[in-house]
Amino acid sequence: MYDVFQQYLDGKISLTSEEASSIRECAIIKRIRKRQYLLQEGDVWRYDAFIAKGCLRTYSIDEAGIEHIIGFGIENWWIGDRESLLSGQPSRFNIDAVEDSEVILFTHANFEQLCMTIPAFGQLINQILQRSFIASQNRIQAALSYTAEEKYRAFLDKYFAFANRLPQNMIASYLGITPETLSRVRKNASKKS
Repeated sequence: MYDVFQQYLDGKISLTSEEASSIRECAIIKRIRKRQYLLQEGDVWRYDAFIAKGCLRTYSIDEAGIEHIIGFGIENWWIGDRESLLSGQPSRFNIDAVEDSEVILFTHANFEQLCMTIPAFGQLINQILQRSFIASQNRIQAALSYTAEEKYRAFLDKYFAFANRLPQNMIASYLGITPETLSRVRKNASKKS
């Protein structure tokens, strides 16, 4: 499984064999069964996590027991709760596997050390964080101003590669609409095709 991460790194940056070895030595490999938690609300998140295989989701549950999906992650994506990681406070979110998954974990202390001692790795992570911030801004803007149809179209445009891997109720939760509204939107979209 680590080979997937190594291929990811090789496609993004150039590392010396010593640098690659340093990264590998810090890696913790974890397999997660479908519906198994990587993080539970109330726990402190202490890792930087790369998804080598599978699909995970980040979500919260409100007082009425309704799930609100914040995001998904698939192969070659990073996942975690940045707020809990940096503040040391208990997480407000759950992260669980939508499919059987495999992740590469790094303790945050080791990850920070790797970023400082391997400049190319640190630059890569900085670029990922910048893109993540932009994606969050775009998601907030869409949530505030798009119609249900526009939200669904934008979701398909951005996540078409894995939209079919997700149950419709999870897509609806992510979009902030009911499953019934999503069903209507999908039916209308198929009529227009």
